[in-house]
Parts: sequence; structure tokens; C-alpha cells
Amino acid sequence: MKTVTLGATGLRVTPLAYGTWQFGGDWGPVDEGAAREAIGCARSMGINFFDTAQAYGFGRSERLLGAALAHDLRSARDSVVIATKGGLRMDGDRLVRDAGPAWLRKGVEASLEALGTDHIDLYQVHWPDPGTPIPDTAAALAELVREGLIRHVGVSNYSPAQIAEFATVLPVATVQPPYHLFRRDIEADLLPYAVAHRIGVLAYGPLAHGLLGGALTEGTRFDPGDWRADHPAFTGPGFARNLDVVAALRAFAANRGVSVATLAVAWVLAHPAVQVAIVGARTPAHLTQNLGALDLTLTRSDLAEIDRIMTAAVPVGGPTPEGMA
Repeated sequence: MKTVTLGATGLRVTPLAYGTWQFGGDWGPVDEGAAREAIGCARSMGINFFDTAQAYGFGRSERLLGAALAHDLRSARDSVVIATKGGLRMDGDRLVRDAGPAWLRKGVEASLEALGTDHIDLYQVHWPDPGTPIPDTAAALAELVREGLIRHVGVSNYSPAQIAEFATVLPVATVQPPYHLFRRDIEADLLPYAVAHRIGVLAYGPLAHGLLGGALTEGTRFDPGDWRADHPAFTGPGFARNLDVVAALRAFAANRGVSVATLAVAWVLAHPAVQVAIVGARTPAHLTQNLGALDLTLTRSDLAEIDRIMTAAVPVGGPTPEGMA
């Protein structure tokens, strides 16, 4: 599989990163054996970039990833690029933001142990923490870089202004924003900022949290442990309207011999500022659909027609830490 250079890091990564949010429990029950098999399948298909987070089950997702990649992590460490995130913790039954120096250090140490590696290639602050001055967060991570525990530092869900403040202490190597056909706000400010400052962009949620996967219908009901079960984007009239949009996209994709999921990932990668799309496939078949996006070139007329279809869409956001248990 071809690789791209991630921002100014020098890391050569596949344009698809395998994401492991789905293995943390926020999307319902997890079959750990199937999870390890899916991760191994991604590796065998040529993916070398894997994204996880401490908060995905607080060690569960990272342990699964580490177990599935144990051979490479022991004997061919440079053949895989591991990205994880920190800066969230549980406070009783609440998920809260904490990007303070003490918790970040604990998080890095916990992630290293869970993954079974001696360093993290890319460590990202999961969400901005209004309770911690951004320069303090940056200084804490700069110290962990000096110690060799992490190689590069990125941020997730940060605005350009927050990135600029972070960069007064430590340059930001990457940013991980939500980006998909139903959520395009970053096109106005964050993506141009990333290009201007040579910041690598890893877009998460290219399938709009399953909406663009092609399997959801008006009769879909989510497990109680799934954050989408009570989310307005996945219930009620907004959900029904967006399913009509997905049907139109599916027809457009079929005329090109691909699935709507393949089209959705290809659309994200078509933006010149985006280097990597994070995909979280549970099965080899889903992963194969995602890989097909690398062979799909969207023309200007294709992109214009997709824009026309999307005029009927209701924007779809995602969960914040405060909205999740």
C-alpha cells in the first residue's frame, strides 16, 4: 500500500489508519477475539498506522491493539506507527477532561503498558481542557518527548486558536478532527490552518459514525451501551431525512461500481489538506470496502454532484466527553 508523509513528522503512514474506538465498549458489546482478528487483518492488508486512545475503555482498546500487533511491536517496531490519545479520565460515572501534567504522565505510562511498547509514535491530546492552561499541557508533553516516551505530539478536536496557543511552547505535529460528508465545518478554518503550518491531518469519523456505512435503516435500534442510542442525529425525523440522503449517495456510488462507504472515505481523502482517514472496520469485508477508497478518484464534477446531494442533509455532530458515560 502506498504511504504518505504525515505533516512535518517524517512518519511514513498509510492513508488509511485503522481506528479502534469500536473496541472500547462505547459502541456496544465487544468480541475480543474478533477484534484481534480484525486488527490482524488490517495489518495483513498493508495498513501500518493504528489509532487508539486511553479513554477507549481505559486500556481495553489499547490492550487489544497491543496484543494483535505484539509480533511487530517486539521484532519490527518501526514497521508500525502507533497513535494514541490522552487527557480524559473518569470521575465517578462521569468522563471528564484532564490535560494537566500529572494525568498526562499517568496516561502515557498506562498506554505504554497496555500497548506493550517502549514508546508511542504519536501522542494526541484527546480534547482541549478548559481547566488547564494550554501552555501547561504543551510543556508536560514536551518533557515526555525529551524522555523518549513519545516521539511526536498532536491534538484532537482543537480549534486553530487553541493550536496556535499550544505551539507557543511546542509545535503541533498533527490534528485529528471529525470530518465527513455530514460535518464539514473544518473546511472554513482548521484545514487551511493545517496546510499553512504543515500540520498533518488525521480525519476521524469518515463514515459519520455508521450513517455512511450503508447498513443503517429507519428500523435500526442501537444497544443501550451505544452512545448513538439517544443521540438526535440517530433518532427521529433528522435520522430519517439523512437516510434519504444516504440512499441518493448509494445510487451515485453504485453508478461508479463502489459502495457508499467507499465513496465516503474517498471523499474525505479527496480534500488536499487531509492525509489520513481513520476507519474502524469490525470485519474484513468492511475493511476491504474502505481500502477501495484508495483506488477511487473523484472528479470535480463528481464532487459537485455530491455537494448537490448533500444540500438536503441535516448536519451530524458527534459525542463530547460530557455527553458520554
